[in-house]
Amino acid sequence: MFKQLVIGDVAQELASTRRILKQLPDEHMLWRPHEKSMTLGGLATHLVNLLNWQIAIFQSSDFDLATVPLRREALAKRAEVLEEFDANSSKLAKLLAECDDQMLGAQWTLRHGDHILQQEPRAIAFRTFGLSHMVHHRAQLGLYLRLLDIAVPGVYGPSADEEANRTKL
Repeated sequence: MFKQLVIGDVAQELASTRRILKQLPDEHMLWRPHEKSMTLGGLATHLVNLLNWQIAIFQSSDFDLATVPLRREALAKRAEVLEEFDANSSKLAKLLAECDDQMLGAQWTLRHGDHILQQEPRAIAFRTFGLSHMVHHRAQLGLYLRLLDIAVPGVYGPSADEEANRTKL
């Protein structure tokens, strides 16, 4: 039962994230709304990379931030982003299909070297460190698209862009 709730959540959030990523304009991948903000391509790459983190939650009982680079090179094209997103989504779906409630309830640790940052059941870590983290950055990406005047697809219902198109029909 618990596993089915997790899988249903993941399927919806991945589909919504993919709809946002499909709107990426190649010509604006280096754009950023503020000097402290990531570029559009950097933010999209971070979203894709968060799937690697989610996969790692299921592949190991801990994740050591000291062993991963702080930032990876931003992907330059929408096609590259979608290709990696789709591949990682497939890996995650396979891992979710193979897990059970015992695995979801097992202790998982986020660390930086010897310093423990979080220690909680895998399902909670997946929800906060993985899925909610992805939703947060997906919302940022939606704002980037809005600022670039690019149609934003709906996530939990129709967006203002979809509503505008519906009233024109």
